[in-house]
Amino acid sequence: MGEERFGEFVLVRRHEDGCVGELVLDRPKAMNAVSTEMARSVASACTALGGDQGVRVVVVTSTHERAFCVGADLKERNSFSDAELVRQRPVARGAYTGVLELPVPTIAAVHGFALGGGFELALACDLIVADRTAVVGLPEVSVGVIPGGGGTQLLPRRVGAARAAELIFTARRVEAEEARSLGLVDSLVPVGEDRAEALSLASRIAANSPVGLRAAKRALRLGHGLDLRAGLEVEDAAWRSVAFSGDRAEGVAAFNERRAPRWPGQ
Repeated sequence: MGEERFGEFVLVRRHEDGCVGELVLDRPKAMNAVSTEMARSVASACTALGGDQGVRVVVVTSTHERAFCVGADLKERNSFSDAELVRQRPVARGAYTGVLELPVPTIAAVHGFALGGGFELALACDLIVADRTAVVGLPEVSVGVIPGGGGTQLLPRRVGAARAAELIFTARRVEAEEARSLGLVDSLVPVGEDRAEALSLASRIAANSPVGLRAAKRALRLGHGLDLRAGLEVEDAAWRSVAFSGDRAEGVAAFNERRAPRWPGQ
């Protein structure tokens, strides 16, 4: 298992011979509150993971025992002038869009608090695995702002417009059982098992074609929200991008020869 640090607060680990990347939020003294420096590091780590053709899945985890991430660093924000806040905005956005635009399947492993920007980092992932200590929410209106890391767009895509409006307007925190029932998280596991389950799920996903996984994610993301006819055109374009690939040839051959595929990844 290789490790690489991005700044002081973000660590990247590689598992499964490098096929599974783990993006670790590692600012335990602040419960992973996203400072300017941490935002830059998340974005840099995502650039590295996204550009690594060997990575097939990314899992986002936390080193803090009681939190995935509590959102923006409000102590830092309180010290900003208006001009500094404007300059910091694209840096903050870079962290959330970095996770959102990863070209491979992504899984958030959530325990404890995932609030504000912390929950938005999880929402930027394709799947969210949570343990029974998880508490999620977008409380930004309670401090005079709005979700600014994608929450107003990603949450309604998960749970519908009315449910998202209720959660955002009330700023309420949602505990694990209700979060699962509302679709705020995708699976609920015993306390302390979120990371292990997310990595296990990532391993199962990573057994599949890297070319196929990237194309499937592209079709899912680009087709979402389009009318059916347009969505099917997106799917067809993604199909054509893999139909004549080495992975497709190997997958068909392995199936017919009743053996595990050896993906060329191209």
